[in-house]
Amino acid sequence: MKIIQKEMPLDFNLFLFGDDHEGSILRYDAGWTQLVKIMNGRYEGLTSSHNFGIDHGDVIEAITVDDKRYDGLITKQGQILQEISMAKKHRETIKKKLLLIMEGNHPEKLWRFGRITEDVCQALGVDYGTWDAIVQYTHNGKLLFNHFCSHGYGTINSTLPDTHDRATSMKRSLRKKFQRKTANCLLNTMGHTHKLIVCPPESELLLTPGKKNKLKQSHSAAIGTEDFIPFNDRWYVNTGSFYRTYGEGISGYAERAGYDPVELGCAVALVRKGRLKTVKEIYFD
Repeated sequence: MKIIQKEMPLDFNLFLFGDDHEGSILRYDAGWTQLVKIMNGRYEGLTSSHNFGIDHGDVIEAITVDDKRYDGLITKQGQILQEISMAKKHRETIKKKLLLIMEGNHPEKLWRFGRITEDVCQALGVDYGTWDAIVQYTHNGKLLFNHFCSHGYGTINSTLPDTHDRATSMKRSLRKKFQRKTANCLLNTMGHTHKLIVCPPESELLLTPGKKNKLKQSHSAAIGTEDFIPFNDRWYVNTGSFYRTYGEGISGYAERAGYDPVELGCAVALVRKGRLKTVKEIYFD
């Protein structure tokens, strides 16, 4: 766990992405190119200097010959050093925009050889986020809001037959993963599952006594600086991935395990006048 402060402008775009899996031929190279182009350009009315990002980990595939997932096709023998090199190269043009790079379960498998993700961070001059991190966004030293980010854990799946019910079930699972982690994080994000899910706050109607003995109605809405933010007032995001379930003429471990296809993409949080306004999905072409 790391707790870190980041001084930010009042208006900024925060790109939330991860699970790059550098080195796999199932990596969606065009998606990474698209993300880099967006981050280095004008987006949602702001110039590129207002674009920032958090990489949620699994920067390399990290599958070696002694791994049960190794097949010699999706990843090849002796290419770990190449994966590390390419992970650094592909982040070179956005390294000044990256606030953190999180750990991941794929490079974690190779910790016996060293901390690969931390090495990538040091080479790029980007803060290493460990597995979980709390980022405190500030402006002129004043807190805007707290963000709990993680590489992630477990799975998020549903076998319900109805599409709406299935989506609702997975959103519920995502929210549950965060509810006992922190008390005052307005934004909560994780990677790992490769799902792209955004759960906005669910505001509730509140009635309070007003002037002249009349009831006044309002809605719950967290600003982001409270000591405790109700669970329903928080944002929850699963940050998508660059990893294709299926490839032409090959069968990767995700396909062999029977995983369903996932959306290739990421999310972006839009902060305006110091307030987290919304979180949008970005789907890769």
